[in-house]
Amino acid sequence: MPTALIADDERLMREQLRSALARAWPELQIVAEARNGDEAVSLCETHRPDIAFLDIRMPGRSGLEAARDISEQAHVVFVTAYDQHAVEAFEKGALDYLLKPVEAARLDRCVARLRQQLEATPPDLNQMLLRLGRQLGGRTPDYLQHVQAGSGGVIHVIPVSEVLFFTSDEKYTRVCSGRQEVLIRKPIRELVNELDPALFWQIHRATLVRADAIERVRRDDRGQLRVKLRGSDEELEVSRSFSHLFRQM
Repeated sequence: MPTALIADDERLMREQLRSALARAWPELQIVAEARNGDEAVSLCETHRPDIAFLDIRMPGRSGLEAARDISEQAHVVFVTAYDQHAVEAFEKGALDYLLKPVEAARLDRCVARLRQQLEATPPDLNQMLLRLGRQLGGRTPDYLQHVQAGSGGVIHVIPVSEVLFFTSDEKYTRVCSGRQEVLIRKPIRELVNELDPALFWQIHRATLVRADAIERVRRDDRGQLRVKLRGSDEELEVSRSFSHLFRQM
């Protein structure tokens, strides 16, 4: 059975959407409800829903911001009370949306589209979400400029402009530049939101690379894409979810 999460800071709106979905898509199972963007991201990691219905305006992390973390694993539908000008921005971005209050006919069209999309990998929305945020009047994020890491009583400060890649294990994230390598505790899912997506590309759930440092991309004997960066001897794996970045391969 397909599964979904609903995120809205208003309980009544969550209940109304749940009821409307029960009519339009009886087999859809609502596995979680969130009151804000932070809860939505956390609950998506726990329940791994196929679809996330996200309100745009929520306390803390907005729906647009939460979507950047969620869209890799779930198909995103925005639920918004924005006016027609904003709706046009959604349509130009090819993102699905529901306008509050949700109309039955519009929900039926959305459900039909989602049924078709469930067999496909969710698209990469990072660039589209940034453009949409600007169109809706959101400010451009203040991207991370430096990374700090403590070691032996010394704090190392590395300009982000010098970083070649970030890659994580369960506890730490390796920060590798052309001159040094340090460990930080900030996970990749947080760095994705703090780094300029035009400069750093996510090529794996655990890896971010500097786009302008990519020297070559090759397929190994198993058909897996691997990235080689200038200034580093390592080859970094590209997961299937991000292989669209190198379609010409």
